[in-house]
Amino acid sequence: MQIALAPMEGLVDNILRDVLTRVGGIDWCVTEFIRINDQLLTPAYFHKFGPELLTGARTASGVPLRVQLLGSDPVCLAENAALACELGSEVIDLNFGCPAKTVNKSRGGAVLLKEPELLNQIVEHVRRAVPAHIPVTAKMRLGFDSPDGSLVCATALAEGGAEHIVVHARTKMDGYKPPAHWEWIPRVQEVVKVPVFANGDIWSVEDWRRCREISGVEDIMLGRGLVSRPDLARQIAAARAGEEVVEMSWAELLPLIQDFWLQAKAQMTARQSPGRLKQWLAMLTRNYPEAVELFTVLRRETELDQVSRLLGLQVLEAA
Repeated sequence: MQIALAPMEGLVDNILRDVLTRVGGIDWCVTEFIRINDQLLTPAYFHKFGPELLTGARTASGVPLRVQLLGSDPVCLAENAALACELGSEVIDLNFGCPAKTVNKSRGGAVLLKEPELLNQIVEHVRRAVPAHIPVTAKMRLGFDSPDGSLVCATALAEGGAEHIVVHARTKMDGYKPPAHWEWIPRVQEVVKVPVFANGDIWSVEDWRRCREISGVEDIMLGRGLVSRPDLARQIAAARAGEEVVEMSWAELLPLIQDFWLQAKAQMTARQSPGRLKQWLAMLTRNYPEAVELFTVLRRETELDQVSRLLGLQVLEAA
């Protein structure tokens, strides 16, 4: 069984990857998608989205990082995939699942599920461009507006050379509306000979158990569920091993929130960092009453030192 941390644009950046992978239970993680248009990107651009490439493509806790590319030009994607490998990515992942309108309008993400032949061409080009030992993988949704074409799309990806496929069990038009249609995943697995990962609506150990029962697959990718419950992967790994599931307490989580804030403050502008902290806190309110209280007092705060004080951090006062 593998448990992966999902790529989520504007949320799961290198800072949150660092914090979440330290909690445990995550086997690998993925960059936010790197958009490929009509040019070869610079190494600096790849490092912006995946600074872990500078440390062996590993987070500080040693969890492997994969580079994810998004675009519709097979040749440009292949050239950039080759560069990503030169920079240290040990796996190339291709995004065919992003539902964002702005991304889809520029022929990226889930809109390509309307063109299974193009999916196949993209994977084939990337597969030929990267070293033979580098796996090429793909993430897809069940379709654009209907799951009826999902089997054709999955087959196109697998035949193109994808070594595994992550299936977010919703269509693009579903967005994130519940429920995820896990019942389609065994149908996808039936038509491809590569591993399929289940993704979507796994918020708890009980959700994982139901997903496994319905989907019939062992491997999973966790997104919002893991961001809102940072020890979810660890809980699932324990349950899978028949061990006691011990939930992370707020006292254990708070130091991680503090460290997240210190990293955000160091790496982002004074305007960006408070918003990023509040974004994560808002998601934590789903499972932690203490997060509700903290989010409430921080909601309108923008002064960096005051944010630090409210998080319980010491602030060096000016003389």
